This record gives sequence, C-alpha cells and structure tokens, in this order.
Amino acid sequence: MSKKTAQKAKVKPPKLPRDEAEQVRIRKEVGHDFALKDDRFGRKRLAAGTAEARRVYEVSNDGYTSTGGIVRVRTIDPLTGITSLTHQQREAGLRYREDFRISQQDGVKATTWTERVDGGRTGGGVADRILSAGRAHANASKALVHWEVAGVVQKVCCMGESVKSVAEETGEGRDVVTKLLKVGLDLLAVHYGMMLARRVG
Repeated sequence: MSKKTAQKAKVKPPKLPRDEAEQVRIRKEVGHDFALKDDRFGRKRLAAGTAEARRVYEVSNDGYTSTGGIVRVRTIDPLTGITSLTHQQREAGLRYREDFRISQQDGVKATTWTERVDGGRTGGGVADRILSAGRAHANASKALVHWEVAGVVQKVCCMGESVKSVAEETGEGRDVVTKLLKVGLDLLAVHYGMMLARRVG
C-alpha cells in the first residue's frame, strides 16, 4: 500500500456541528472546561447528557471575549437540565408548574354576577380554568407534606430557580437540594396518579 493510499485510508474525524464548536470555543476562553471531554480523535466536545453541556453560552461583541465580549449563560429549565430525573418526576413537575402558571394569570377582570330570570347566574369573576388550576395547585402542594420539600419544589418548578441558586440561598449542598426536589417530585407523581406510593423514597 502506497503512502498516499494509507493517508486516504486513515479515518478523518467528522466535522463538529457549528453550534457545538462555538460552545466549546467559548468554554475554553472562559475556563469552563468541566463540561468538556475528549472524543476518540482527541478533540474537545461537550459532555453530552449533562446539565452543564445543556447550558448555552452567549458572548456579546461578535462572540469574542478577547475583544471585550461579555459572556452570558442562557437560563436552562431545571426540570430538563437535571438529567437524573425520571420521566414521571419531570412530568409531575411540569404539571405542578402549569397549574401554578394558570392560577397566577393576571389581567382577569372580575365582573358582577347577574341573576337570570330562571334563577341561574351569568357573567363571571375569575375564569373557571383559573379557579380549577388554583385548586389543583393547592391540593398538590398539600401532598408535598414537609415544608423543606415544598420550598425546594416550589422554587424550582414555579419560580424557575436552579438547584445551584436554591443551594446558595439555603446553605445546603446541591446534592441535598436535588434529593429534596426528587422526593417532592415523587410525592407529586403519586398525587397525580403517575406512580405508586410504595415507590416514593
């Protein structure tokens, strides 16, 4: 086999997707290499499947820190960013969040009830779906039982806070916050009928 043929036979690494290459470059510039790993060709790649790899780094000033660009990290939904959550835990958290979101909708104008001739009522105050969501959210909150568990679930699911920020606020370790969140999501999943009570904890 000639040298030329041998060079052709050598496997060339596939080109990195443009978005991934950009994220790798920015992380290298700012020293955030904890979300990177070497592939079989010795190139730095995002560590797929991790919360850190899901974060999107954006740089102002045409994307270069060397020319004064400011790095911003786009907020990632914690319910999708925590890859260790089960499908039921994630679904329960999303349902709890949706009930909270609907129940908190503003701009709802209360109107005066008017009596119909047949004794019924027309008009309305708050829309039925908002009242229903409020009741559903309140009932689900009762299922969380312990105040510490409820606090973590509400901050992550309803307020969109990250596990890191909750840990900083409470002074607990991230692993403790994550455990409390998972316990709470399991309780919600049981409340919603997504999993059996014996599996919680």
